[in-house]
Amino acid sequence: MKSFFKYVLATITGIVISFVILFIVFMGIIGALISSASSDQEVVVKSNSVLFLSFDYDINERNDNNPFGSLNLPGYSTKSIGLDDILGRIRYAASDGNIKGIYIDAGSIGTGFASLKAVRDELLAFKKTGKFVVAYNAGYNQKAYYVASIADKVYVNPQGTIDFRGLASSTMFYKDLLDKVGVEMQIVKVGTFKSAVEPYFLNKMSDPNRLQVTSYLGSIYDTFINEISASRNIPADSLRGIANGYLVRNADDAVRYKLADAKIYKDELLSDLRKRLKIGVKDEISFVSLLDYNKKVKEDASGSEVAVLYAVGEIVDGEGTRPGEIGGDKFSRELRKLREDDAVKAVVLRVNSPGGSALASDVIWREVILTKKVKPVMVSMGDVAASGGYYIAAAADSIFAEPTTITGSIGVFGVIPNFQNLMNNKIGVHYDGVKTGKFADLMTTFDRPLTAEERDIIQREVDKVYATFTKVVSEGRKMPVANVDSIGQGRVWTGTQGVSNKLVDRLGNLDAAIQAAAKKANLNKYKVAQYPAKEDPFTSILNNSKEKVQAWVAKEQMGEYYRYFEVIRQATAQSGVQARLPYAVEIH
Repeated sequence: MKSFFKYVLATITGIVISFVILFIVFMGIIGALISSASSDQEVVVKSNSVLFLSFDYDINERNDNNPFGSLNLPGYSTKSIGLDDILGRIRYAASDGNIKGIYIDAGSIGTGFASLKAVRDELLAFKKTGKFVVAYNAGYNQKAYYVASIADKVYVNPQGTIDFRGLASSTMFYKDLLDKVGVEMQIVKVGTFKSAVEPYFLNKMSDPNRLQVTSYLGSIYDTFINEISASRNIPADSLRGIANGYLVRNADDAVRYKLADAKIYKDELLSDLRKRLKIGVKDEISFVSLLDYNKKVKEDASGSEVAVLYAVGEIVDGEGTRPGEIGGDKFSRELRKLREDDAVKAVVLRVNSPGGSALASDVIWREVILTKKVKPVMVSMGDVAASGGYYIAAAADSIFAEPTTITGSIGVFGVIPNFQNLMNNKIGVHYDGVKTGKFADLMTTFDRPLTAEERDIIQREVDKVYATFTKVVSEGRKMPVANVDSIGQGRVWTGTQGVSNKLVDRLGNLDAAIQAAAKKANLNKYKVAQYPAKEDPFTSILNNSKEKVQAWVAKEQMGEYYRYFEVIRQATAQSGVQARLPYAVEIH
């Protein structure tokens, strides 16, 4: 028996030692991969090269440290690039003597119109250098064509087409589903247009919601049409007629209506590129992918600094533990550090957020106010800067937005689910308990709806938050509260509309906001630094592996329906009063 236990102990010890060794080896491999993937080595670009843009990757606000984008690892295999890197690399290519032109091969692009405009504008700036831009694909969706339309030549496969039918926006409604499962979403809100909660108690858009969507979608469509009109030299009214009649259904139609210059095959495109590069018909074309074109722009490390602080994602209380969350406490701490850093002379908040927790938004707003007292604070809005995203922007010295930015949505709401019918009648679960006070179980119980008195209490608190929100905007934008309320009520606006109603100061991109911040700080020479500092890849893996793998599994199982699951997940995870965009805005 004694020898048996010695054998078992030795076996266990061997297993433990083997596990430790394997773990060390595994960590070494991971470290090597990370080191290799995050290397500062630049890709060698041959002379007479063409920069290749495919956009078959996720576009984020900032490039994330994902060394496993090309590997088939659950949760880490998605290729992505930051908008900042896209713009920076196109800008660098404009002055790179080895890059002679750009080839856009984009059938679809999955990002917002404000980001697309930033890319489009950078490509237009590239063209001004005299270098060529050529676009070719079998089938362009409308977002891809919006970008590709700036090209010197837009080509389409003879069997392809260009999707050009006008823009549409849709919302999924869950009322009947909730009724069937026995869940009542008890709604308390302020704002006629605050339609975030409509999917829970309606089966279609309310009239105010339809009005606001029609308005902001029309504003985005105006920008879409007018910019394509300028690039393709086609009257805007003609483009509207083409879209309204769905006149472009194949490649022949695309050429006939001048959306494309010619229908060609890939070999013909390559011949075109060879002529532009002035090389032989059998010479190989040197392409460099935008993802690989990691040219490092050396900046003067001395001197004053303009800090760009990214506020990207849902605003939540506390630290924000999930990827894509703006934790009120964590973000405020970052802003406080920049305020106290004497080397930082100005701050630009880059906001791309639909909002979220009203409390966290207020915590961040307070730090903006304090920072503004000691140094300039500008705001640059991305695709979305609405509700809580606008709350944190309202106090800035100046607000910049793209024409197609989604902003406004000044309103608040609260959602308290009542699962009594589901629990009692659907699955046979009942709750019982005791309490020491009349309201001790307010908003924590599953077994009953709110009483009229409880609903009134919550409504008063929501009203109070809305009053604070409108006061914050009133003080920041220097307009009467009554005016804020008239353009508030939860209504969504575009950047163009925001300039007209004074929610936005100027139309412009991130660079415009940075230049304005530097000017206000009286800086002639400065460097630009991005915050928060990016986590190293290894730390990011340790911190976010669970969430990334969970999201990967859900996406694999649900496919295109994952986004609807995510909406429901966020709704059920909400706590406290919310200052949030009415819905996930989808424009196609």
